[in-house]
Amino acid sequence: MLEYIDTHTHAYDEAFAGCEDEIVARGVAAGVTVQLQADVDSRERERMFALVERHPGVLRPMLGLYPGSVDKDWRREIDALEAWRGRGIVAVGEIGLDYHYGADFKEEQKEAFRVQLELAAAWGLPVNIHLREATEDFFDIVEDCRHLGLRGNLHAFSGSAETFARLQRLGDWYVGIGGVLTFKKASLAETVKRIPLERIVLETDAPYLTPAPHRGERNESAYIPLIAAFLAQQKGVSLEEVAAVTTQNAKSLFAI
Repeated sequence: MLEYIDTHTHAYDEAFAGCEDEIVARGVAAGVTVQLQADVDSRERERMFALVERHPGVLRPMLGLYPGSVDKDWRREIDALEAWRGRGIVAVGEIGLDYHYGADFKEEQKEAFRVQLELAAAWGLPVNIHLREATEDFFDIVEDCRHLGLRGNLHAFSGSAETFARLQRLGDWYVGIGGVLTFKKASLAETVKRIPLERIVLETDAPYLTPAPHRGERNESAYIPLIAAFLAQQKGVSLEEVAAVTTQNAKSLFAI
């Protein structure tokens, strides 16, 4: 069986309430032997770590404040991260910028993002980035933080080949490719042809962004092979190569 790593999922999400263990096991049965759990904020963190503890080695936690959770109390949320630092985290994430639902806390988001990039550098960890409708601010901040020697991945990547090239000039960066790749009208299917496989990691963002042919259903790590197969088709390479290279990419980035 081919081995895969889901580099961004939320198996602890309330959408999986009562069947979390079944979802994790189904992923493992599909060859997804490691499933990285993206952190959101303090309201969901205990539930995430409780699930991680039930599946040691398979589930690996990240730690961070999601941009959509940033408000006036963002500093208190980030101060609370330190207490969880010693729990086997593999990245600071998911962190970043998201102006899709408004810019009420735009300045707070930028400050929180910068502080967490500094935190990742101090902890010697990669970052897992959430970016939506804030591209220029993202690049401004990452450019300012180049001295930190950052490395990480842009999760749920749906940008252009030019955006990818711009990102590469700023350090050791990968892109997370998920279910959007399989959407009929997604430009990503053409974009990935111009992104080296050596810079791609696979993800689901479960329970969201479910790949075809399961759109409209709840996403899960077991669907990673579907994404891998579509990627192999677009790149004109074998499924075995996609599995091997993306898995090694994830192991290298997250020190798994």
